[in-house]
Amino acid sequence: MSNLKTRIAREIGTPAMVVDLEVVERNIARVQALCDEKGIANRPHIKTHKSVFFAKGQMAGGAAGITCQKLSEAEIMAEAGFDDIFISYNLLGEEKMARLARLTEKARMSVAADNPTVIADLAKAAAMAGREISVLIECDTGRKRAGVETPAEAVTLAKMVEMSPGLSFAGLMMYPPEDGIAATNRFLAEALAGLREHGLEARVISSGGTPNLVSNLGQVDGQTEHRAGTSIFNDRMMIAAGFATEADCALHIYTTVVSRGGAERGILDAGSKVFTSDTGWGLKGYGHILEHPQAAIGQFAEEHGFLDLARCNDRPQIGDVVRVIPNHVCPVVNVVGQMVLVRGEELIGTMKVDARGALI
Repeated sequence: MSNLKTRIAREIGTPAMVVDLEVVERNIARVQALCDEKGIANRPHIKTHKSVFFAKGQMAGGAAGITCQKLSEAEIMAEAGFDDIFISYNLLGEEKMARLARLTEKARMSVAADNPTVIADLAKAAAMAGREISVLIECDTGRKRAGVETPAEAVTLAKMVEMSPGLSFAGLMMYPPEDGIAATNRFLAEALAGLREHGLEARVISSGGTPNLVSNLGQVDGQTEHRAGTSIFNDRMMIAAGFATEADCALHIYTTVVSRGGAERGILDAGSKVFTSDTGWGLKGYGHILEHPQAAIGQFAEEHGFLDLARCNDRPQIGDVVRVIPNHVCPVVNVVGQMVLVRGEELIGTMKVDARGALI
């Protein structure tokens, strides 16, 4: 067992969420360089790392601002001094509008909307704040998640924003399917033409997604900024998507083999309370074990990771500490409250995840 794994197991314990700062710094620099090359502003999504420390690193690396998914994330970031925040999610309700109004005192806020109810509420927040709030209309260009489905709807909502006191139409946002750039550009062409007919300008065209950095960055017509989250750490899904390699994965779960009840099976001390059940991009199992790549984490209980060792010639023994690349890193960070920071083989210390559980 390496000295680092021994120290972490002895001094901190497992399961541990371990982040290599050397890899993080390379990942930040890589994404910034990709955006700079295309002349597109980098607005990283902090929903992956949920940490002030890493957001500051992204800003120091050249990011133009940050993206948050929830109001509570934005509150934590604004309190830490970030002054250009985009919330890429529909906000609704009196309680949230009061909080958004207070946020405008600390940061320049822009928000997303894809329906008249949200826009009406945002106007109330602007009235409470006595400050203008910028609004981007979210467009569904094929992913079938949130967003308006037609360019005409986007134009109608943009007009509503402009007619609402205290609100300013800033532009359009989308999360295009990786294979849907042509459809996205057709949607944009029609929407932008409709906006021009009504004297409206989309100053911001905001696209997103780490997988879209692979071949689609700058292919969205008029794109002004990009929102990528997972790229700071990467994970098994980003390897499958072709964006990352194992060497680009900055976050590993260190976990101990605590049982070997049979020749072809075993138990890890990390289960569903640590790992994610996401299996996007056609993945099998729930994580990649670096020391035993033929082993599989086949199922979970809350505190048990069930090892399938049938295809594994070099099988781990009880007490072995292994490193696992999770399928999807974002939900893992939100579940585990503490990061262990390392630099190569050097143990730096631990750090609280600032916005862990910030879901409101």
